[in-house]
Amino acid sequence: MIVGVPKEIKTHEYRVALLPVGADELRRTGNQVLVERGAGLGSGIPDEAYEQAGATIVAERAEIWARADLIIKVKEPQPEEFPLIRENQILFTYFHFAADEHLTRRILDSGASAVAYETLQDRQGRLPLLTPMSEVAGRMSIQEGAKFLERPHKGRGILLGGVPGVEPAHVVILGGGIVGTNAAKIAVGFGANVTILDNNVDRLRYLDDIMPNVTTLFSDRHTIRDQLVQADLVIGAVLIRGARAPRLVERADLKTMKAGAVIVDVAVDQGGCVETTRPTTHESPTFIVDDVVHYCVANMPGAVGRTSTYALCNVTAPYAVRIANLGLARACQEDPSLPSAVNIHQRQVTDLAVARTFDLDFHPYLP
Repeated sequence: MIVGVPKEIKTHEYRVALLPVGADELRRTGNQVLVERGAGLGSGIPDEAYEQAGATIVAERAEIWARADLIIKVKEPQPEEFPLIRENQILFTYFHFAADEHLTRRILDSGASAVAYETLQDRQGRLPLLTPMSEVAGRMSIQEGAKFLERPHKGRGILLGGVPGVEPAHVVILGGGIVGTNAAKIAVGFGANVTILDNNVDRLRYLDDIMPNVTTLFSDRHTIRDQLVQADLVIGAVLIRGARAPRLVERADLKTMKAGAVIVDVAVDQGGCVETTRPTTHESPTFIVDDVVHYCVANMPGAVGRTSTYALCNVTAPYAVRIANLGLARACQEDPSLPSAVNIHQRQVTDLAVARTFDLDFHPYLP
């Protein structure tokens, strides 16, 4: 196959979808790799590193899309890229379709196959291509939350860990999965008081065992509202595979929160778990509703491009090589986890959660 790696154009997105070692592996197995000029610079990877690995550097983005059978990206295609997508082209990237009906319909209309990192599920029920970015986002959520609690950013003027004689911040984490666990690790390290809410009691037991300095609570409407009243920093860390995030915090709840409290809604990629969430960018990351600071950047890991790129490519590259070597259908036949990543194929929705979100016909992918 011809494999194309375009430069990411989402605002302040510094990741790249393929490392030079991945380009070398693709080349050695008989594929041709096209990398857009400057695609790796945001992650500290020069064009020369790709050339040394056997890739061809291409100056024009349109040429990448026109020639490649398989496009490997980090973020979903942006509106400027929609006209470049070709029928029967394979797109391998994060899509988060449930949060964006327009994107869903444009990919459907294009005739391309959409293979989504975030829905690939292994035999143990894990999401291996989402996990590393969830780890990054969870850890970043505390970094960013701590910064925006500072008064110059309209926060409460709270130091996350406090100092002797002054109590630390109260951090409430909605969701005990990968994002929530990593957020809790960092928040505890800062010295904050941390509470994790989840509706899976077995998960809460596990977190209680490994994090003795964290309070675990069963998540229900009353408990969430009670915790919001106390919170200085709230982390939205819920996920339902492929579906829109459940709305756990309503607009009216904000009026019960402290003025200058901060919400970091990591679930924004899937529509957000806070009613007032709307996507923001690293360039303009926050907005205020009812005196509560909202941080809702839709590509948080993009800010730490080098760390994120290496963490992401470590897990995505083997699948990219498999698809390039075998084609999508045969790769899915040989790897039982891969069909779970196919969200759209031949102008049909092949992911049940996406179909339900937009009331579209569901057609299981049968390679």
